[in-house]
Amino acid sequence: MMKGFLNRDRFLSVLENVNIWDVIIIGGGATGLGIALDSSSRGYKTLLLEQSDFSKATSSRSTKLVHGGIRYLAQGNIRLVYEALRERGFLLKNAPHLVKKQKFIIPVFSWKMGIMYWTGLKLYEWLSGSFSFGKSKFLSKTEIVRNFPEIKSNELKGGILYYDGQFDDARLAINLAQTCVQKGGILLNYFQVKNLLKKVGDKISGVVAYDLETKKKYSISSKVVINATGVFSDSISIMDKSTSSIFIKPSQGTHIVLNKSFFSSSNAIVIPKTSDGRVLFCIPWYDHVLVGTTDTFLEKSVLEPKPLEEEINFILQTFNKYFVLHIKKSDILSAFSGLRPLFVPNNSFYNTTKTKNISRNHQLMISSSGLISVIGGKWTTYRKMAEDTVNKAIDIGKLIKKPSVTKNLKIYGSCSSYKNQNHHWNKYGEDEYHIKKLIEKNPLLGVPLISKNSSSYYYTEAEVVWMVRYEMARTIEDVLARRFRLLFLNAKKAIDIAPRVATLMAKELSRDDKWEKSQVAAFKKLAMQYYYPEI
Repeated sequence: MMKGFLNRDRFLSVLENVNIWDVIIIGGGATGLGIALDSSSRGYKTLLLEQSDFSKATSSRSTKLVHGGIRYLAQGNIRLVYEALRERGFLLKNAPHLVKKQKFIIPVFSWKMGIMYWTGLKLYEWLSGSFSFGKSKFLSKTEIVRNFPEIKSNELKGGILYYDGQFDDARLAINLAQTCVQKGGILLNYFQVKNLLKKVGDKISGVVAYDLETKKKYSISSKVVINATGVFSDSISIMDKSTSSIFIKPSQGTHIVLNKSFFSSSNAIVIPKTSDGRVLFCIPWYDHVLVGTTDTFLEKSVLEPKPLEEEINFILQTFNKYFVLHIKKSDILSAFSGLRPLFVPNNSFYNTTKTKNISRNHQLMISSSGLISVIGGKWTTYRKMAEDTVNKAIDIGKLIKKPSVTKNLKIYGSCSSYKNQNHHWNKYGEDEYHIKKLIEKNPLLGVPLISKNSSSYYYTEAEVVWMVRYEMARTIEDVLARRFRLLFLNAKKAIDIAPRVATLMAKELSRDDKWEKSQVAAFKKLAMQYYYPEI
């Protein structure tokens, strides 16, 4: 068995044979997976527990950007932008199969604003230093219209081209998990932490966790416990019962996905100042166009947030203001929301109307019991967040000091010597070879899940088998939302192929007809939240 494959049964067997872990991480999103990788690659005995699937919540619902954040530059947060631009460079180097350079264009409708954007983007480029993705330049009105034939050009003066990064967030999460396993880490999905273990002096000594599949309860000892549950950090803090308080304000970001006929350019566009002062991106993604995002304060965190009517309307209205083709709700192929875990230093002075002004810097909080909580941050800086957290864990858990090695650590999948031109296979890296071997052994697994004339949705049965056997996919949603990304691209097509995926998975997981039917019903109910059928 190749090292790096995710195998839940093997991981459970290891769990039952380890007396005490060096580090336990609660939460399997970008932050938790990054910490698990940093910890295991330093040689610490590392266990990660995730109550759902890896990257189920916030980490699979981003704008798919690896970026410094031009908006944060406008807010004067130079340090965050500088750090993020460096991390962007490390990600491109370490995961070239998933991260790519992308051209972005800001249209200019007034010369005054144009000068301001030009100055800002030159600073952005300068801050990236040797990690630069390319030089920004001014484009004429004619060049902008050539790039974006659908743009309204009556007041257009020109535009500025700059470079940033794009990636597949959920696929990177799986690859981080695989890299962690290569380094000796153990990760379990559908494994819920129910309580914290404490020893004399009220210091944390481990967790009580429950396997949601086997219904078995575990008491697991560890030298240090890290709370990397993002918007759900409060729930772990409550288990801690310490005097420390975590102030998190969840902010919802919503995106819609459209057919590429509405936006034919291979370049992305940034609307820098919308009606409410936010930035709106239109980005080509897997043969579709992703449009977003919003920034809406919510009262509480939920695992499956729903796009709000006003968010959808805001995105549609803003898009229609700048583009000739008028889009309506029924044109939306999928709409999804994610929650940002924004750290608020002083809860009492929080202004609920200004979520866009809250810093995206990450914060480490240490409770009196020794629980480490990581709050805030963003996908691009996951590696730096992890390094800072493990450095703190070394002190708290009195671990033998070892330096972080992740700046130069290749992410699983990046070592493929064969670069396929079909972007569908690129995301698998070297696993493309193994999946195609499955098809060689059983040609029937090469059958497309969606009709052959659908070039935008090229998925094979072999990939489903692979995802169950070697990527720990346990539900239809795991496959169609996070490993294929189809739920995020076209909710109706995801509903259409759910029964076939269920049959393939049931065979691999030794499940019965009842399981298949309940899985299909649950997935259809979920997918309808992403779907805007013609009324």
